[in-house]
Amino acid sequence: MTGGQLVFLDDSGDPGFKFGRSSSRHFVVACVVFDQKAAAGQVAAAMRAFREERGWHAAYEFKFNKLEKGIVKELLRRVAPFDYRIRAVLVDKTLIRSDEMRSKAESFYSFVIAQVLDRIPGLREADVRLDGQAGSRQRRAAGAYYRRRLNAETKRVARFRFVDSRADNLIQLADLAAGSIFRQAQDKTDAADYVGILSPRIDEIWDFK
Repeated sequence: MTGGQLVFLDDSGDPGFKFGRSSSRHFVVACVVFDQKAAAGQVAAAMRAFREERGWHAAYEFKFNKLEKGIVKELLRRVAPFDYRIRAVLVDKTLIRSDEMRSKAESFYSFVIAQVLDRIPGLREADVRLDGQAGSRQRRAAGAYYRRRLNAETKRVARFRFVDSRADNLIQLADLAAGSIFRQAQDKTDAADYVGILSPRIDEIWDFK
């Protein structure tokens, strides 16, 4: 498909710089990219079926940090065979020197979003969706920043919108991908399990330095 990709994006960690207190050292943004809308429908259907098999309510949200790890692994196995790509950026925030990004979470968040989207090959007139249920200012700043910085010459993104992750299975998949990669950044012993399951779908995990 030329252009018109569907991109679902979520993050793990936090964009703050209060190390030793509330902030994580690492921050991950993961994109789930579909070149064909039919594949997006197949993955969403598989996730709904997985939920129904367990007798969970249709509104039950898959979130990496709230699910039993065995459930995360089984769900990732269910969706791994389908046709989509995962691209992510992993940032060690201790290496960030910009005073603006260190003092303004929305500036840092916007920058990282732009970086990961800019590295998606062939992105053109894409429909980009981010988790926006919290309505956080950094998420909304990211939309304006991206359109201004990277859409100036070529329309790489046709739509940039915020959706409620509780009602979007594919945003939930982006959350699971981001959580899996963040687990790897934390050097957790089971991290390889998650990333290993996803490996056929991973195009790139960019270690930003």
